[in-house]
Amino acid sequence: MRLSRSLSITSLSGLPLWEEESLDMQDLLLFEVSWEVTNKVGGIYTVIQTKAKITVDEWGENYIMMGPYYEHNFKTQVEKCEPPNQAIKAAMDSLINNGCQVHFGRWLIEGSPYVILFDIGAAAWNLDRWKGDLWNACSIGLPYHDREANDSLVFGSLVAWFFKELTDQLQDKPNVIAHFHEWQAGTGLVLSRSRKIPLATVFTTHATLLGRYLCAGNADFYNNLDKFNIDQEAGERQIYHRYCLERAAVHCAHVFTTVSQITAVEANHMLHRQPDVVTPNGLNIRKFSAMHEFQNLHSMNKAKIQEFVRGHFYGHLDFNLEKTLFFFIAGRYEFSNKGADLFLESLSRLNYLLRVQKSDVTVVVFFIMPAKTNNFNVESLKGQAVRKQLWCVNASLYCIHRGEIPDMSKILDRDDFTIMKRAIYATQRHSFPPVTTHNMLDDSTDPILSNIRRIGLFNGRNDRVKIVFHPEFLSSTSPLLPMDYEEFVRGCHLGVFPSYYEPWGYTPGECTVMGIPSVTTNLSGFGCFMEEHVSDPSEYGIYIVDRRFRSADESCNQLTQFMFSFCQQSRRQRIIQRNRTERLSDLLDWRYLGRFYMHARHLALSRSFPGKFKMDHLNLAPTQGFRYPRPASVPPSPSASSHSTPHHSDEEDDDTYDEEEEAERDRQNIKAPFTLGAEPEGKSKQPLENGN
Repeated sequence: MRLSRSLSITSLSGLPLWEEESLDMQDLLLFEVSWEVTNKVGGIYTVIQTKAKITVDEWGENYIMMGPYYEHNFKTQVEKCEPPNQAIKAAMDSLINNGCQVHFGRWLIEGSPYVILFDIGAAAWNLDRWKGDLWNACSIGLPYHDREANDSLVFGSLVAWFFKELTDQLQDKPNVIAHFHEWQAGTGLVLSRSRKIPLATVFTTHATLLGRYLCAGNADFYNNLDKFNIDQEAGERQIYHRYCLERAAVHCAHVFTTVSQITAVEANHMLHRQPDVVTPNGLNIRKFSAMHEFQNLHSMNKAKIQEFVRGHFYGHLDFNLEKTLFFFIAGRYEFSNKGADLFLESLSRLNYLLRVQKSDVTVVVFFIMPAKTNNFNVESLKGQAVRKQLWCVNASLYCIHRGEIPDMSKILDRDDFTIMKRAIYATQRHSFPPVTTHNMLDDSTDPILSNIRRIGLFNGRNDRVKIVFHPEFLSSTSPLLPMDYEEFVRGCHLGVFPSYYEPWGYTPGECTVMGIPSVTTNLSGFGCFMEEHVSDPSEYGIYIVDRRFRSADESCNQLTQFMFSFCQQSRRQRIIQRNRTERLSDLLDWRYLGRFYMHARHLALSRSFPGKFKMDHLNLAPTQGFRYPRPASVPPSPSASSHSTPHHSDEEDDDTYDEEEEAERDRQNIKAPFTLGAEPEGKSKQPLENGN
């Protein structure tokens, strides 16, 4: 049957309509299988959680997620209910009657999708038999000591069993699409295909197993992709069985997708299959009714961070907080993969430049990376207590409610003088402010602390770059920095994520949608995506460090220059840049990026059921995209957009800038889609329109 039009994509900030032919949802069921459905482990949780709403809008009750059952997650995140589809209920009952435990409900996130959760522990008694089934199907054996691989086998076997019962109930209508994420769910795909279950299958890898291991081991990964002995490398790291599961899932799927162009190159070498579709990761974008609203949020949350800094640096607060910039890096504690090594070296060079230039700008850098700790640092807690005490003294002295000039001889009594003296003595500090807010369990070998000792950034008075290592995730209930992650990001000036291995990179994406400039690299999926879609990313607050074609020292110098140039900007320039950064958020909206998932599902149906589903060729090459122009108010020369010296004032800036006028002109100038190697009709290709 022809794929009928049933869904239209609205135009986003000038992005042209996409003429994809959509599906008749009445004849289809879509299942999305992932280990992170209701189970937050990593970035895949964010992908499936944020994508749920647009998928539910498209598929309605014909969309069901599948994942592992954990009692705590089920009780706190899922509303239990009965399946609306009788075939699904019958398939679940079949498993339950055979001694398995299967749970159904609505996941309480935006979109409220249906979820089916399989209890791994209750079915573990089948493990040995299912290991035999896996060996007979594809000659892959799992060692008894690898619990994660064994759990993935139990989960995959339950999923395949469910699909067998479901398709037996449905016969051939409606047809079933099953989308699997990562190797933990891939076992279900392999078993389903080996048993010839009639499914249209899609497999997405968000990062290859071996790629992550190799990069964590400081291998020169991207320059040697074609030189690795894959089997030997996987065997030496004792993950050969996992690698085999991942590779089997990739080759069994009707459609194979990755989340970025850089991961597509990696997968072609590591897994020996070129991805059919690149499906970039998106976010649910909350657009404000007025441009100034997100700027106000920045000011409010910046004030909260300033309060923390007052306490943390008490006794050494000899820098002007109004001229202090807040930089941060956040994510899993993968020291080299996340680029923390490059970042620290660049901070050392930035500190030198700011001191040589006698800059009055101070940079406070936060490392938000969870590590092993045993408690808060006593000095950090004391600093916040001193700050609160000083605030109380200030309030008691200066909060006057009567509306008349007080008698200065009566405003202070003996007790007030005593309190003031105690507060002054409390602020005296003979040691440097602590670098970390917690007591580290392995202080002597911790990579971040070891490198801080090497570069000598100890928060001294002469240092223009100060470091605060916060080795746990942020929370609004913390006694030190009582802010949620989103509030903290909005209060900072620049996010720095110079990753070496980053298949996508949600952290710079989250900065973008909140209007906060960020640093990324051309080895991250996000960085490649922005290079493809934006003619001059740095003018929009997306600084892309070249870590693929430059040496480590050259990349470090480039990152240092990006940060130094940012420090030279005036307050007005930073406000304008935040406006431009927030404008790019439409590119990361699932309403735009969800189309690539649609394309993958259409392609899977046409390959698995060629007699029923036909698909016209779509001009949707991976290197194809829309191009945001250089902002209309930026002069032709990039060097003219920044000051040559840090000593300037806001009054120097041009007052003719109009955000709404610039945004409208940019929308009109967005380039239509084009394919590399082909010139648009009637127009020669411009240098800035070249893909990357």
